[in-house]
Amino acid sequence: MFANSRTISSAQSDIHEHLATLVERHLAEPFRKPIGAPSQHAFDAAIDAWQRAGSAPLILDAGCGVGESTLRLATAFPDHYVIGVDQSEKRLTAGKDWWDAPLPENFHWARADLVDFWRLVQSAGVRVTRHYVLYPNPWPKIGHLSRRWHGHAVFPALAACGDYLECRSNWKIYIDEFSAALTMVGRPAQTESWQPEAPMTPFERKYAASGHGLWRCVSVR
Repeated sequence: MFANSRTISSAQSDIHEHLATLVERHLAEPFRKPIGAPSQHAFDAAIDAWQRAGSAPLILDAGCGVGESTLRLATAFPDHYVIGVDQSEKRLTAGKDWWDAPLPENFHWARADLVDFWRLVQSAGVRVTRHYVLYPNPWPKIGHLSRRWHGHAVFPALAACGDYLECRSNWKIYIDEFSAALTMVGRPAQTESWQPEAPMTPFERKYAASGHGLWRCVSVR
């Protein structure tokens, strides 16, 4: 069953015709949703943990799920500090028996709403060296464009985060749209078919084992 994941089905066959209009609107209209208190507390704790650890170059693992990608990033970049963020306490606190090595010391998991966390990073002026958005919910229905991160009002804050920004998906249209939206906000971006040597997340492992095409968008500024 593990290698039997369904491919994404959508009536949409190309970049959404309303993407540019939506991104322009979000750039022109400030996002005024109040920051939730739990997200503020989680952000403060994460920044405090990072600073107490020495304020090494910062990596943000946005939507880290069970945290595998956070651990892999912390291991791959031992001279950085990784903050993994997910809104699900169940996912973050789930057992880590799939991790067969000592836990690295250069990471922190934060339970928070990403819509809040990205804006807090931006408003606090925290410099993020590397920013990963790995296999977000694709929301493939045509009417759900505004639920995709690049169609959401938080996208300008997301796009402002990270000298290096990478998004991965098993839906090519999502990556094409993400790249196009980055270009609209002034960030250069490239897309490519992606075959990881070692999966970073359970989703990446499942999709690869099921024979899905994988794509990524990379932006370096």
